[in-house]
Amino acid sequence: MIRAILWDNDGVLVDTEGLYFQAGHEVLATQGVELTHKDFAEQSLKKGLSVFDFLPDQNAELIEQLRLKRNARYSALLAEGVPIFDGVVETLETFYGRVQMGIVTGSRRDHFDIVHAKTDLLPFFDFVLAREDYEEAKPHPDAYLTAMRLHGLQPDDCVVVEDSERGCVAAAAAGLRVLAVPNALSKYGDFSSAYKVLNSVRNVVNEVKKLN
Repeated sequence: MIRAILWDNDGVLVDTEGLYFQAGHEVLATQGVELTHKDFAEQSLKKGLSVFDFLPDQNAELIEQLRLKRNARYSALLAEGVPIFDGVVETLETFYGRVQMGIVTGSRRDHFDIVHAKTDLLPFFDFVLAREDYEEAKPHPDAYLTAMRLHGLQPDDCVVVEDSERGCVAAAAAGLRVLAVPNALSKYGDFSSAYKVLNSVRNVVNEVKKLN
């Protein structure tokens, strides 16, 4: 019996990953580095590594300065408003009050708060874990292990909705079934760790019904 649905945020609920790419692309360009969509997808969405690894000068002070500029630019882009993916609101409405729902995101809390200042999605959720709430980033399973520990859940109680390879790997390593919903940036990942790959968030409803 599914008691809880654990949702990734970026790339699943809200279309933010293109903005994160844009911010990184702009900042790396100031150093003469051309960040491509392919490189971003491989480095960030598949491996969970930093795009600043592409810099020829791996000076720690420089990288920190660039990271701060990237984060500020990303915040500014988010503040302009972020699209909610098609089918998300209807799907959340279907599950609301019937199962526990939480967001388990790799996003920093400040970025997360900017995103959801205008989405009206948060009332659907019982809890949120942002990047500051656990130690090891995805693809390490710590985010999902922490969510289960804090909220009294077992792997068989839950299903996870993720969009990226690293998110699927993280959830599967925590013993969880993962419904993958790849998007335009993450679709080239390896989703062999997922329980099932879906082409829309709308399909999550039927898949959860099958598990009950």
